[in-house]
Amino acid sequence: MDVRQISRLAGDLDRFLCLFDDCFARSEGREHLRRYVRGQLSNVRRKCVEPMADDLGMPPRTLQDFLTTHTWDWQRALDRLQELVAQSHLCEESIGLIDETSFPKRGDKTAGVQRQYCGATGKIDNCVVTVGLGYADLRGRFRCTLDHRLFLPESWAGDRSRCREASIPDELTHRPKWQIALELLERARGNGIRFSWLTFDEGYGCNAQFLETLHRQGQTFVAEVPKSFFGWLVEPKVLQKLHHSHKGRPMRYPRLAAQSAKSKRVDRLCTYSHFMRDQPWQDFHIKNGHKGPIVWKAKASRFRINVRPEDAGRSFTLPSAPMWLIVAQHPSTGEIKYFVSNASATTSIERMLHVAFSRWHIERCFQDEKGLLGLDHFECRRYRAIQRHLIVTVISHLFLARIRLKQIDMAGGKKFDPPAAAPSDACLHSSEKPHALCTERNVEACC
Repeated sequence: MDVRQISRLAGDLDRFLCLFDDCFARSEGREHLRRYVRGQLSNVRRKCVEPMADDLGMPPRTLQDFLTTHTWDWQRALDRLQELVAQSHLCEESIGLIDETSFPKRGDKTAGVQRQYCGATGKIDNCVVTVGLGYADLRGRFRCTLDHRLFLPESWAGDRSRCREASIPDELTHRPKWQIALELLERARGNGIRFSWLTFDEGYGCNAQFLETLHRQGQTFVAEVPKSFFGWLVEPKVLQKLHHSHKGRPMRYPRLAAQSAKSKRVDRLCTYSHFMRDQPWQDFHIKNGHKGPIVWKAKASRFRINVRPEDAGRSFTLPSAPMWLIVAQHPSTGEIKYFVSNASATTSIERMLHVAFSRWHIERCFQDEKGLLGLDHFECRRYRAIQRHLIVTVISHLFLARIRLKQIDMAGGKKFDPPAAAPSDACLHSSEKPHALCTERNVEACC
């Protein structure tokens, strides 16, 4: 980008934020949104309220009230963001990305905080966790975050007085993360978002009920699953008819026949079953990395997952509809990954692997939101303030994603490769350091 193009970004930002004006009843709220977003895009080292307000020359209490007490429809702002993506960025090769991110916090007053696994520190730590939904083009031209939802642990949901102290609504209860992910998907679909594919890690793929729900909804997915995931390579026999007997309790139907093979772990199936064991490995080029092409070897077979009907007991399971089981191994490190997909029988292994290894898009989105926009810098404790901060950050990130896409189009479809540094006098804000839009760490939207 040249100096003239950078100078126009301020106008682009104002025109972009005008799309959210109807989410605010008063002009003050609209201006506060602009100030908050400009603060997130600034070169302030810590993107929490007080440093951003000081940089903008305004009282910190103004931005604090914007998150906590001011009346504005942040739910509508989220819907508007998703509608913009649906109107301008949908493509035939779209991927939905489900993942979670964590924010280390001290104390016990922040909504949802407790000791749990924290990906930011890589250990059990005191933190807040959110479930996120991302959107990406399989070609890598566009990616953004569509939603963040705060995860409420059971320890919080069981203590309503503690919830009220953190302004958590009474109707908000504990839901497993996979159920939150389904809620995010339902909202995105309601706003016109359609995913050709959906992918997620084994934290969600380990839940057979989640996979079966997605399959019933008609959503094609490629899910990483743990090695202890159970299923069948050979379809077991299922009895459908009720046979009357005068002895004992009537048996549940449909059910597995007594002579059917038991479901087995995927690691054992891939090691000992001749369907996978005798199949040769194939090399697949996944993508080009910083150190050269990334290649994995893989093989696949048709597969049925072990599904437990909703009205059945703990030991009552049935096979799912036919799916894919893919085992992939890194030739250098020996790392092994297992994937399950409900793609059609004619889908190529290479295509499913490209989807499975596309989760880096949402990881990059989280990285950019934290490193550039201060997603994890919030110091508020109440539920509504945290959710509003998350949504405004997603809005800021969408602006960066649109700028990046514009630069790709101007470069003739080539991915934009920023230089090591940018001149500070070419930034939107005059300061000693470059603006966030012009730093090397930017989401490839820098000059």
